This record gives sequence, structure tokens and C-alpha cells, in this order.
Amino acid sequence: MSTEESKERVLSGIQPTHDSFHLGNHLGALRQWVALQDTHDAFYCVVDLHALTIETDPKLLHQRTLASVAQLLALGIDPTQSTLFIQS
Repeated sequence: MSTEESKERVLSGIQPTHDSFHLGNHLGALRQWVALQDTHDAFYCVVDLHALTIETDPKLLHQRTLASVAQLLALGIDPTQSTLFIQS
């Protein structure tokens, strides 16, 4: 092990099933995501493949996926402090 202090890792994902996140998403997970990126090795994912469990127009799913990424960045997810990726 290196002399650097290793951080605990966190991995969490969110489905892009609506046009925007709701208050429950923000209070339940997203504000913790923002806080955890300062203290953990954080990996956050927009899980678009998981959203395929319901019938969805592919173009709409793509739009919602990109909108979700934009919203995560706007909420404070910092790509220099955490890894943000799209599942597909």
C-alpha cells in the first residue's frame, strides 16, 4: 500500500426515467452525492440500461440521460472530484 491515505469508495446510480429529478431524489441521494465526493473516491452513474425495464422511446431515453448528466453537474457533482459516467 502506498503512503497516501486511501479513501473509501462509493458507487451509486440513478435512472433517467423522467425529464428532471424530483425533490425525493435530491433529499434522498443527490445532496449526499455532492457531500461524499469530498471525502470518498466517488463513482456516480446515470443507469440508462436499468431504465429499459419500462417501455421507453430510445430518443426520449437518450434526451433524459443527457439531461440527467447536466442536472447532476448543476447540482454540484464535480468531475474533478468524482467519476460521473453513463452506464451504456
